[in-house]
Amino acid sequence: MKKLFVITLLAISFSLTSSYAQSPQKFITDANAFLNTYVTGGKVDYKAIKNNATSLTNLLEEAKSVRVSTSQKGDYQAFWINAYNISVIKGIVDNYPIKSPLDKKGFFDKIKYDLGGTSTTLNDIENKLLRAKFPKEARFHFVLVCAGLGCPPIINEAYTPDKLEAQLQRQTVIALNNPAFIKVKGKKVQLSQIFEWYKGDFTHDGNEIDYINKFRKEPIASGSKIGYYEYDWRLNSK
Repeated sequence: MKKLFVITLLAISFSLTSSYAQSPQKFITDANAFLNTYVTGGKVDYKAIKNNATSLTNLLEEAKSVRVSTSQKGDYQAFWINAYNISVIKGIVDNYPIKSPLDKKGFFDKIKYDLGGTSTTLNDIENKLLRAKFPKEARFHFVLVCAGLGCPPIINEAYTPDKLEAQLQRQTVIALNNPAFIKVKGKKVQLSQIFEWYKGDFTHDGNEIDYINKFRKEPIASGSKIGYYEYDWRLNSK
């Protein structure tokens, strides 16, 4: 009888957990609507969000109950990319008006968000949940947007499992062909500090130039001298 009681309790617990845990689809759909409303030309209308934060609050509430596994790579990556970008917006809105994310101490490494069944920081999403799980996917750097103008621009749509490969490719091509992001002058090239900070991500099969040229319409000359320009941390505010 006792054994049956324990089994019944476990079954109820499993049922409640299963009903609570959600796939990322609704979150992604709602994130898409949110980004379409508040993002234009790579800029975010933080003031408008601040004045009506209900949709943002609801979106992050949905993200709490999402469960994703690396075995479903598309679902997993799309969820955490969107969760990162939406959480960055939340961090800015909570401290708005603000001129830079760096104006808030611990913005990336101390403030925690309840997402996907865990409490995590922005740095941990990027470095532990994405980069560490998929160490050869350097294109994350062109879709994770830190709220600074030095970052590749945020887009007004959510990343979705079915379109993720095309979206990663598209945003990487856009970034690496942007003369303001990759500054080429003769045989000298100035790269974003992203390439300095995360050099190992871009040098699995050569150097940074080799990686960049995979996506360039006009390849950078091999042997070009590499430098890094200072990151622009000014807010990507509309």
